[in-house]
Amino acid sequence: MAPDRLSRLFRKLNKESGLPPVGLHDLRHSAATYALGVGMNLKTLQAMLGHASIVLTADTYTSVLPEVTHKAAEATAALALRDTRSAPCALTPREAEGPRRVSFGSHHGNARRGSAIVVPGERC
Repeated sequence: MAPDRLSRLFRKLNKESGLPPVGLHDLRHSAATYALGVGMNLKTLQAMLGHASIVLTADTYTSVLPEVTHKAAEATAALALRDTRSAPCALTPREAEGPRRVSFGSHHGNARRGSAIVVPGERC
């Protein structure tokens, strides 16, 4: 089907549905966003979208879903904590100084930034 014909048909069906106007390209972005949300890796998403470079895919979609970054951080923390729970607990000299605020975020400036309080012995 010719792209223009498909676009006209889609607009007609969208109008008849009574739903808010949406374009075909909007559906592409939605599908990519949902795919990332359920855990699709960027390389697979790049192939699905036909992007020549993974940089385009990453720049376009990773900032859309901060919760994807949050999930990845939680999974990484869970893995690290799993390994430390079986080890005997001993505070490092830095931990013995007491709670402190640590910052996190992307050095590129396009990811969500934040901070957290680290409590000594919390991992024990």
